[in-house]
Amino acid sequence: MKYDAIVIGTSAGGLSALSAVLGALPESFHLPVIVVQHRSADNPDLLEQVLSYKVALPVCLAEEKDTIKGGCVYCAPAGYHLLIETDRTFSLSYDPPVNFSRPSIDVLFETAAAAYGPALLAIILTGASRDGAEGIQKVRKSGGTTIAQQPANAQFPYMPQAAVDTGSVQHILDLQGITSFLLAMTIK
Repeated sequence: MKYDAIVIGTSAGGLSALSAVLGALPESFHLPVIVVQHRSADNPDLLEQVLSYKVALPVCLAEEKDTIKGGCVYCAPAGYHLLIETDRTFSLSYDPPVNFSRPSIDVLFETAAAAYGPALLAIILTGASRDGAEGIQKVRKSGGTTIAQQPANAQFPYMPQAAVDTGSVQHILDLQGITSFLLAMTIK
């Protein structure tokens, strides 16, 4: 399968899971990786800085109207929903929280599914809410590929389990399995 983008959603325990998965990607990884990590707008968060020390790819905060480029890790800013427009640029929204979260994984996944269709890979990692369960269904309905972290191996199993319970997850993998799946994409 040929992918044009990867979206990842995570919450509690996410920094460790993201570091494990993204930290294994080579500098030559060619796809954009777009991340929603639940975080409070009230507290300064150093997600991008911490990931930049652990990830070979450039890590940056997604900004309004940025064109999505391959080989970068984009993080949703705290306090804003991150949307992907059909022209594959970012939009930010201050709409009300979805599943008690802003940024919301569902919002990112639903808009990414509309923009990328079957060329999208969506991954749900550890977390303590249902955010992402509806979005993973939209990705699957649009023909995209879906992965959830194995709930038994997640620091917080509720989020990946909620995704699995939708019946829309194609691959249930531990972090090493997710990493292997992504690395296999780099082999031509």
